[in-house]
Formats: sequence, C-alpha cells, structure tokens
Amino acid sequence: MNPPPPLRPGSLIAIAAPASPFDRNELFRGLAWLRTRYRLRIDGRVLARDGYLAGDDDTRAAVLSAAMLDPDVGAIVAARGGYGIMRIVDRLPWRDFSARPKHLAGFSDVTALHVVACSRGVPTVHAPNVTGLGRSISAAERLSLISAFEAGPPPEWRDLRAIVPGDATGPVFGGNLALLEAMAASGLLDVPKGAILVLEDVTERPYRIDRMLTALLLGGHLARASAIVFGGFTQCDPGPDGVTVEHVLRDRTKKLGVPIYADAPFGHGSPNFAFPLGRVARLENGVLRF
Repeated sequence: MNPPPPLRPGSLIAIAAPASPFDRNELFRGLAWLRTRYRLRIDGRVLARDGYLAGDDDTRAAVLSAAMLDPDVGAIVAARGGYGIMRIVDRLPWRDFSARPKHLAGFSDVTALHVVACSRGVPTVHAPNVTGLGRSISAAERLSLISAFEAGPPPEWRDLRAIVPGDATGPVFGGNLALLEAMAASGLLDVPKGAILVLEDVTERPYRIDRMLTALLLGGHLARASAIVFGGFTQCDPGPDGVTVEHVLRDRTKKLGVPIYADAPFGHGSPNFAFPLGRVARLENGVLRF
C-alpha cells in the first residue's frame, strides 16, 4: 500500500459532492466543525443540484478530480453519499492520485471510491460524510476521524458479537453492501485475498440483503475473505414474511468457513466511527485491532 502522509492541525481539506444533494444546514454545521482544526477548500459547485444528483456528471467529476490532483490538499471528505459516484468513477484521475495519494474519507456511496483506491494501493478512511459530522454524533466519533487523518492511536473494536467465532488477519476492505454488489456487476470489485470484509447497509428489506450477498457469493467475492464483520443494517426491517436481516446474514455466510462477527460500530446508524480501509488488521478473540 502507498498511504498518504498524515494530516496535522491546519492541513488543507477539500470538500467534494460526488453523489446526491444534501441538507445545507447539516453541511454547514459539519464544515464548521472541520474548520476548528483544518483549513478547507470548498468549490462553490458542490452546491449544485441536478435532480437526485449534486450537479451533473461533468461538474461532479471536475470538482472531485481537481481535489484529487491539487498538491496542496491533504484530504478529501465527501459532502454526502446517496447515489451518483458510479456514474463518474471511471472519469477520475486514478493514476495521478495513486502516485501522490491523499486521504479520501466518507461512506455509503463513497464505497465506490474506496474500492477503486484500495485496488490501486491507496488506503482510505471509512468515516461520516460532512453532513454526518453536522448531525448530533458523539465527540468520540468525530475524534475518530481526526485520529484516522493524523495517524493517531489505531481503532480497536471490542464487544463484537460472534456468529462464527475465530481469528483472522488481513487488509480491511468493504463498506456499503449495495455498492459492493454494484461494483461487482461493473467488474470493478477486487476483494483482496484474505481480506477482513466489513459490510453495512440501510433501508433494504432482508430479501434484498439476501440477493446482494448471494450475488457476491456466486461471484466468488466472499470466498476471498478471511473474515466478515457486519456493521449496522439500519432500518432493514422484516417484510410480511417475518424473515429478519440477522437470519439472512447467518444463512448466506455460514458455509464460508471463516469467522463471522456482527455489531461493529459503523454504518448508517449510531455509532459510525471512522476506521482505515486497505490497512492490515487483526481479529482475535472477538476484538478487531486496526
């Protein structure tokens, strides 16, 4: 891996809006918090709107590309997830970004960027987007982002719930399940062999979670993992059939023969702690150490 250099107080962070439009008040509150420690570069085009997208494809790709190429920028934080990054992911300057990497932070739809960056050897940060930082999240969650940016103490997740107990070591990879399935369909998903695969999702019925996991299973992607750690599956409520997401997670992974854990502190619910993707971690006795 080719990690970006750590940030320090006063480092420059660029804000991009490569996916859906957002609540401006939440954005401004998130920006206000980031400004307490870092300098910010905000292209006015992040406020654009084009239906369910934060501006047309050309605009969103241009703003994110400029941030990726700017030698003064040390990190890029997404304004919001939602949808839209897959429409521009093949238009971004990945070769130059890989040669001169910087921190790339966000989650949900930002999983598409995490997948490509990690496949090119650049670790990233799974973290709240700017609008998430502007909501009522805990000080500990915000501090986890600072720690990820500034090479602070690595995260340590305790209280994981064992579905299939066991230990594993490998690069942490993954994010939003729906995005991983979509990236697999596009041919862009490359799960590292031996990865500790982390998965979360939101507002999906259990049968849809089943379909996504089954697609990754049939494609051989889950078989490359040395362990699977589930985060939040927020508002993934049972349908009329009564089947729970817990049942689906167990059923679709039980034959893999690897450790399976749940209740990791990330996802669309609370908490949503920042953690590194692409770096090697150790899962031992139900504790994941990054």
